[in-house]
Amino acid sequence: MQPVIGLSVISRGMPRAAVVAVLLSACVAAPAPASSAAARPHLRDVTEINDGLFAVAIAREIKDHCPDITARYFRAFNFLANLKRKARDLGYTNDEIDAYVENDEEKARMRARGEAYLAAKDVSYDDPQSFCALGREEIKKSSQIGVLLRAK
Repeated sequence: MQPVIGLSVISRGMPRAAVVAVLLSACVAAPAPASSAAARPHLRDVTEINDGLFAVAIAREIKDHCPDITARYFRAFNFLANLKRKARDLGYTNDEIDAYVENDEEKARMRARGEAYLAAKDVSYDDPQSFCALGREEIKKSSQIGVLLRAK
């Protein structure tokens, strides 16, 4: 049985960042299928991609504001690489994907969605424990947000 390349590299002491770079470069190197741009919706309207990015954004907010929860970094990088691969499989180019992710209007739209979600969950930036409570709830439910987090 052949070892999984990522695991064998990690076991040889390669830094985690280098492993992530290898995985992401492998994803970026694959060509996107040819497709008509007119036939594709805007990436913000592709529910699986948009909701996936939203889950990552909320998990990051929880990790950044709750001292008792950390991110599952490898899982998060793998999840993002899979989202990018799915977008490419739908016919989006790397340039289109990067433009969507880096677009200031899209960032503001995602921020507003996140703030509404946090407010609906009674999370306050003035109360780090409210982020912890949400994080523990998401972890317990094994939601997409929760699987990207780990309680310390």
